[in-house]
Parts: sequence; structure tokens; C-alpha cells
Amino acid sequence: MTTTVTPSAIVNRRYDFVLLFDVQDGNPNGDPDAGNLPRIDPQSLQGLVTDGCLKRKIRNAISVLGNGQPGCDLYFQTQDAVYEKRILNLQHQRAYDEQKLKDEKDAKKKSDNTAKARMWMCQNFFDIRAFGAVMTTGVNCGQVRGPVQLTFARSVDPIVPLEFSITRKSVTTEEEARKQAEKDGTITGTMGRKNTIPYALYRSCGFVNPYLAKDTGFTTADLDLLWAALKSTMWEIDRSASHGLMCTRGLYVFEHDSPLGHASTQDLFERIQIQPLGADAAPRSFDDYRSRITIAADDLPAGVSLHRMVG
Repeated sequence: MTTTVTPSAIVNRRYDFVLLFDVQDGNPNGDPDAGNLPRIDPQSLQGLVTDGCLKRKIRNAISVLGNGQPGCDLYFQTQDAVYEKRILNLQHQRAYDEQKLKDEKDAKKKSDNTAKARMWMCQNFFDIRAFGAVMTTGVNCGQVRGPVQLTFARSVDPIVPLEFSITRKSVTTEEEARKQAEKDGTITGTMGRKNTIPYALYRSCGFVNPYLAKDTGFTTADLDLLWAALKSTMWEIDRSASHGLMCTRGLYVFEHDSPLGHASTQDLFERIQIQPLGADAAPRSFDDYRSRITIAADDLPAGVSLHRMVG
């Protein structure tokens, strides 16, 4: 699926949304400080997925949905990106080179150049326009607070991380093969570990701030790309052995008809309720939760509408 990006209006109203997604026999967000075990709250034993992990998946989806259109480049690239795009200061330098800006000694001229470079970065990079960035390292392009923010995702019930042994019969080097053969006469390969969760349903909350959208130039077309990523694309292009069975189970968007909004975020989020199964339960599919999701949409505050994009 590709989306053509056309000029559109700046987002001028507030949005609050709830994202539900699940994982089956996978690891949604491994913790490098814990041997890549699924992240977990040590007190409640609920699973966690960081906002940074979710934003990375959204970025990857935008690279496909944007279809190379102007303004859909990514500031924070994946590790397999070409060298020039992975080095942030080279991206900063592009802003100066494209606008023929120089490193001025005069404080006012320096500040003006930083502002121009900052705006160029917002115009050309979707993730800066949406999520913001600190671009003061080396070549100074200023700082940006993004209008789109997400919370950590938390599982509805406690999770049970499982750890499995895996083997690789191939060896990496001839020296490694020689040492193994001298030791026991065989070449056994190497052992490894794989961590999974049998099943978990996660909930994350998000926000779109129109005041910051005006500052970064975040448009309604950008917002459409965001919804498309959250609905399915962020999972579809992220398939792997540990992310194979992950998908969005609910995307509930509260739209206000004004920038400031007409109700507190918490009051709106409390309208989306999921009854936990309990600490002793063993969920294995979304069917275990399907009847436990309730949505109070009948008496919304004036000026607020609910869009059930998924679920």
C-alpha cells in the first residue's frame, strides 16, 4: 500500500487515542539489559513496550506509506540504512547546504540560521515533524517538540516470559571448528536462547497536540499516514520470528473540534475499558478478551467525537 502525499492543512484540533495490539508466541520488545527478555514491570508482572519501540515501527511504516514523497524522509534511520543517512550531523549539514547557510559568528545571524535549518528539517523529515528531535549536536539545527506522543504500552494481564534453547549446527570460523574437533571429535555448532510470550494484549495511549503541530508543520496528510501506520502497516512490514503474530486489535480516536479540546484526556481514555482475566489466567488468543472490551461512546462531551478505526 502506498499513499501519495499532497499539500494539506496544518492539524488544528486535538486528538487523543487508545491503541490495542497483541502478540502471540513472540517478543514484542526485548530488554538488552536482561538478556533480551520481554520487558516487564517487576511489581505487577505486566509486560511493557516502550514508546521508542512503537515509534520505530511507525517510522518504518512511514518509509513505505510515504512512497518516497517529499517530506517523508526519516531522520532516525535503521541500522541497515546507508552511511550518509545514519549520521545525524550529515543530515544537519544538508539543511545548511540546501539553504546556503553559513556558520556565523554574530549571535543574531547564528540564531536566524539555526531557525531556518530547524524549519528545513521539519519540512523534510516526517519523524521530526511528528515526534520532534534534539538536533544540537555538531551542526546546530535546534530542538523540536513533536505534536505526536505515545505512552509505554502495558499488557492487560501479567505476562509469562518463556525461554527456549536453540542450536546452530554451523560454526563461524575454521579455528572454532578445529578447537571443537580436538575437544570431542565433533563439530557441534553453538547454543543460543530465544525468549517469547505465549500471548498478551497491550494498551498504549497517544496524543496529537495542534499547538505543536502548528510549530512543526504537521499536516492532516501526515495525520492520515499516522493512522494508516497504526491500523496495520507498522506490523505488516515488521514480521520476524519474534514479531510474527502481532497486530492492532483496537484503535480508538477521540477527535475534538477545537485546539484545546472539550474534555480531559483521562476522562476520555477511561471510556475504553478492558476487564483483565486475572493473575491466574492463561490467555492464548484475542478471543479471551474480545467480550471484555467495553466502549462508552453514547454520552460523549459536546465537541468530541469517537472514531473506531479498528475494533
